[in-house]
Amino acid sequence: MAGQRTYEYTLRDPKGKLIKGRIEASTEIAVANRLKTMGVAPLSISEVQNTGLQREITFGRKGGTVKMKDLAIMARQLATMINSGLSLLRALSILTEQTENPTLSKVLGTVRGDIEAGSSLSDALARHVEVFPPIMLNMIRAGEVGGFLDQVLVSVAENFESEVKLRAKIKSAMTYPVVVLCIALLAVTGMLLFIVPVFENMFTNLGGDLPAPTKILVFLSKVLKIAAIPLALLIVAGSFWWNKHKNDDKVRYALDPIKLKIPVFGGLFRKVAIARFTRNFGTMLHAGVPILQALDIVGETSGNVVIADAIKDVQLSVRSGKSLSGPLAQHDVFPAMVVQMMAVGEDTGALDEMLEKIAEFYDQEVESTTEQLTSLIEPIMIVFLGAIVGSMIIALYMPIFKIFELVG
Repeated sequence: MAGQRTYEYTLRDPKGKLIKGRIEASTEIAVANRLKTMGVAPLSISEVQNTGLQREITFGRKGGTVKMKDLAIMARQLATMINSGLSLLRALSILTEQTENPTLSKVLGTVRGDIEAGSSLSDALARHVEVFPPIMLNMIRAGEVGGFLDQVLVSVAENFESEVKLRAKIKSAMTYPVVVLCIALLAVTGMLLFIVPVFENMFTNLGGDLPAPTKILVFLSKVLKIAAIPLALLIVAGSFWWNKHKNDDKVRYALDPIKLKIPVFGGLFRKVAIARFTRNFGTMLHAGVPILQALDIVGETSGNVVIADAIKDVQLSVRSGKSLSGPLAQHDVFPAMVVQMMAVGEDTGALDEMLEKIAEFYDQEVESTTEQLTSLIEPIMIVFLGAIVGSMIIALYMPIFKIFELVG
C-alpha cells in the first residue's frame, strides 16, 4: 500500500529470549501500537533503508516463480510445526528463515506481518494469489473454520506432492521424443545450410543432370538460405505469443479437445486430467470445503476445458438437487468406471474416499502408460531420425555415380 514502510524491531519474549523481526507500517508509532496489541513491548524500532544496491531486482512476472514443490514442502513443514505445539506466528518465522525459495520466503514474511495485524492465515495468503493457488486457499479456510488446520495442511502437502510426481511422469514421457525431434531439426538444418551447398557447387562444375531427390534437396537448401532468418524470428515471435496467450479461452477451447484425440498421447492426457480432477475434488471434500465451492475450483485445476465444461454441468445438477454423477455420464471424457464409482460414493456417503481411490488408480495408469510410451517411442524416434538423415545422405551421394561417368 502507498505510504507503507519496512521497520525492523527488537523485543524479548516472555521467556526473556531476544527476538528480531520486520513489519510493514506507516510510522514507528503504528509499529509500536501493533506490537503492543500482541502483548509485547519493543526494545527498539528502526526503519529499514533500502539503497539502490540493496533493492531486490526481479525478472519475469510479478511475484517471481514459486513451484508447486516449494508449496508442498512449506505446507508439510507448517503442519508439522503446528501439530508440535508451535504458534502460527513462530512457525511462519521459522519458515521465512529456512525456505530456500527467496520469493516464497519474502511472501511468508509479509503473510506473518498480516497475521500479526489481525488477519487470518487464509486471508493473509489470499493477498498473494499469484503464489498460492485457489485450492490451497479454500482448503486452509475450511481448516480454520473446522479447527483442523494441521490436518488440512497435510492434505495440501500430499495433494501437491502427488501433482509434482504426476508432472514428473509426463515430462519423462515427453522428454525423449522432444529431444530427438530437436536433434533431427538441427541435423537437417545444418546439412541444408552447410553441406548441401558444397555438393551443389561440385555438381554444377562437373555438369550433368541431377537426380530428382537431389534436386529437391538443393531446392530446400536455397529456400532455407533465404528463409532462415525470417523463420527464426517467426519461431521467437511464436514462442512469445504462446507464452502470453496459451491460457486464453479461445486457445484452450481450440487445442484442449484436440489433445484428448491425439492417437498416441490423447489417452495419456485424458488420464492425467481425470487424476487431477478426482484428487483435487476428493482432497477438498475431505477438508470440509462445500461441494459447490469445490466444484467451482476443481474444474480449472484439471488443466483441460473439456473437463471444466463437464464440471459446470455437474454444478447445475447439484444446485437443482440432483445427483453429482448423473451429468458426468453425458460426457465421453469420463469413463464408465469413474461415473459408477462416484455414484457409489454418493450413495454410501464416502465420495471423498472413492475419489481418492479413483485418483490412485489413474496415477498408476499414468505411470504405466508413460512407461509403455517411452519404450514404444524410443525405437520409433531412432528410426525417424535415421530415416531423415539417411535419406538426405542418399540424395547427396546419388549423383556421385554420375560423376564417375562424367569424369570418364
